[in-house]
Amino acid sequence: MKRLAWIPVCVALAALGSLPARSQAYPSRSVVIEVPFAPGGGTDLLARLVAQKLEAKLGRPFVIENRPGAGTIVAAMTAVRAPHDGYTLMHATSSTMAINVSTYKQLPYEPLKDLVPVALLSASPFFLVVSPSMPVKSVGELIALAKEKPGSLNYGSGGLGSMHHLSTELLLNLTGTRMTHVPYRGTPQATTDLLAGNIQVLFGDATSLLPLIQQGTVRALGVSTAERVEAAPDVPTVAEAGVPGFESSSWHMLTAPGRTPPEVVTLLNREVKAIFSDPAVKQELTRRGVGPKVTGTPEELHAFVQREIARWGDIVRRAGIAGSL
Repeated sequence: MKRLAWIPVCVALAALGSLPARSQAYPSRSVVIEVPFAPGGGTDLLARLVAQKLEAKLGRPFVIENRPGAGTIVAAMTAVRAPHDGYTLMHATSSTMAINVSTYKQLPYEPLKDLVPVALLSASPFFLVVSPSMPVKSVGELIALAKEKPGSLNYGSGGLGSMHHLSTELLLNLTGTRMTHVPYRGTPQATTDLLAGNIQVLFGDATSLLPLIQQGTVRALGVSTAERVEAAPDVPTVAEAGVPGFESSSWHMLTAPGRTPPEVVTLLNREVKAIFSDPAVKQELTRRGVGPKVTGTPEELHAFVQREIARWGDIVRRAGIAGSL
């Protein structure tokens, strides 16, 4: 009879042994980070820095998978369709989480439902630049010229609905001016045409424009962020140069599929916060013209994304491109 009494216990223990090891420490194997751009660009380099630091801290490989295409949607859908277990993450951008909501007619994912904000990584500034041949040396002079000749100035961007495009639209809205938009496949092509005189104005990435600004190849009128850029301290912010309320940046965020366990999100949030609090990391990113961010809690990031969706949705509608993609 005593032997028989042990049978249910043995069966129960065997059943427990067949269950998934939910209590096993995360991560117990490689983690993939989906990156929505090709290797070698600023987003890719930032993602690789984060992956390298997380790998060193957590003791497991963090592997970058580059999946460019469709305004970051290819990478986003790869992450959304992956198991929601923390072993697939996405390096999302402001387009992924905020801009696409308004510019795409049928976006196949919901940013704050299908992707969970894990950690804010950076807010990269744009420089407002003109060709040195342009007869303007300040934001005020550019606005005056645009008002004198409505629509005659051409401004370039990295594509319809890109942050470069919307940053210029924000400037035009705040100043009551008109310019003609010339979209390109990317800012390098737009910069080439700026130098050739085919366009006159461009909001471009700091990482690519800083060397040209320092060489005097282009003239910087302002920087888009609320604070000046350490690498170019003499360039005023657009707001202090005469457009109060102007602020724009391309921000980057580590995200996870929607139902990823909260404890995994909290762990990654804490680790990224520690990484970006390191003075050496801050210095390296600042040198590249990237604005490192010490992230808030996942709840604070959720509220931040909600505000960005509303703010840029208004600009998208005013620009007349809502649902145009």
